[in-house]
Amino acid sequence: MTRNYFVHETSIVDEGAKIGSGTKIWHFSHIMTNCVIGENCNIGQNVVVSPDVVLGKNVKVQNNVSIYTGVICEDDVFLGPSMVFTNVINPRSGVNRRGEYAKTLVKKGATSTHSESSANRRRL
Repeated sequence: MTRNYFVHETSIVDEGAKIGSGTKIWHFSHIMTNCVIGENCNIGQNVVVSPDVVLGKNVKVQNNVSIYTGVICEDDVFLGPSMVFTNVINPRSGVNRRGEYAKTLVKKGATSTHSESSANRRRL
């Protein structure tokens, strides 16, 4: 099977991830199962895209970005270097809150250059 996107040899793409044509995934990134990455996206170095994340077309994700379950980015979104989406209001290592993941919708053409808490900001 021929793929129509680029993945650097140091990156990991889990089975079940859907990646659009023309997308580039750079060094040391991890694309997890059941996420959807649209066409012509650029995923920078050391990026994690968690299960069930959706990135639209032409989304630019800079280096060291963490995109956790519950995030949906529409088309033409820019995520700046080292930003993080969190998906719980009050994270604690000893408390499992997987059933409480909040959703974050980043609207078409938006730019985010800092950490966003899904629990505090539902739409950008």
